[in-house]
Amino acid sequence: MTRHLLFLTGTRADFGKLEPLAAAARDAGYGVTFFVTGMHMMEAYGLTRVEVARMPGVAVHDFMNQRPGDPQDVILAKTILGFSDYVTEHRPDLIVVHGDRIEALAGALVGATNYILTAHVEGGEVSGTIDEVIRHCNTKLAHVHFVSSDAAARRVMALGEPAATVHVIGSPELDFHSAPSGVTIDEVRARYDIPFAEYGIAVFHPVTSEAATMGNQAQALFGALAESGRHFVVIAPNNDPGSEAIFRVVEALPRDRFRLIPSMRFAHFSELLKNAACMVGNSSAGVREAPFLGIPSLDVGSRQTNRAAAPSVKASLASDRGAIAAFLRDDWGRTVPRHDGFGEGRAADRFVRVLADNAFWTHNLQKSFQDAG
Repeated sequence: MTRHLLFLTGTRADFGKLEPLAAAARDAGYGVTFFVTGMHMMEAYGLTRVEVARMPGVAVHDFMNQRPGDPQDVILAKTILGFSDYVTEHRPDLIVVHGDRIEALAGALVGATNYILTAHVEGGEVSGTIDEVIRHCNTKLAHVHFVSSDAAARRVMALGEPAATVHVIGSPELDFHSAPSGVTIDEVRARYDIPFAEYGIAVFHPVTSEAATMGNQAQALFGALAESGRHFVVIAPNNDPGSEAIFRVVEALPRDRFRLIPSMRFAHFSELLKNAACMVGNSSAGVREAPFLGIPSLDVGSRQTNRAAAPSVKASLASDRGAIAAFLRDDWGRTVPRHDGFGEGRAADRFVRVLADNAFWTHNLQKSFQDAG
């Protein structure tokens, strides 16, 4: 009997992390389906459901879980209803969720309450916002944990999860970044109409607990970038509360020095990042992928607080124009040593090796707290 894996994806970012795992599982003979929802289904964010649909050899189920402006609790409720209906009908052998998004929380809740084996990818990490709370909730709901580092594994076990359920595989997106992207930087520039030969990448997402100040933070950050005279490719923020204020700022940036892109194909983003002079903002790519690729990065604000300790990552508040200017002056175009604190690009191989063990499929679905020691 072929075992069936159901991956839940709600954003362009988590698909980039789940795709290598899904591809390895598919190639190992498992059935694979993606439940596609969230930002993927929204035209304002590039309608990235088409990127998932391009993946060969997997099934795809689309579900619209929100309207623009829906609060997070409503999105959670809608996603639970839609995902529950799907798993009730199809009953997968394993649900796989990633990280700290509302959609992942919905998937973990459905898996736990329906006693379906559920795996959480990249739990055990810390950050400065509500994302960390959701991430730890997903850890407590999931039965199995695929984490990115030894430090993350220790935190998952500190939450009462048995060591036998925790597997250190590294960050899955590094599997893709460690290999040739398959496109050239000239092809990337042509596809996305990027006129700059030299550029930085800027990505600034809302922080839900700071939604009321996100417009001011964005104004300060992008004002400092504009004052530098440098060129930037700006990737649009996600759809969390506060994104509208950020959009108003980035859409008003001078077009001769800033290229705003709603979303990019993962291969094209990888090549863009590999050739960037630096990365600025609060995306996890700045504290994870950029250090892995030897690209200097500036982490802005609280969203990724304590997420990584790579020496190439500097930090500042959005309002600290002096620190931002100093980073752009001193680090622009600098090559930094590769940081492998989140793995070496072999996560998918480790993932399927765990699945190949028959004991994996016999986990007790009635969880109990494992006291430390």
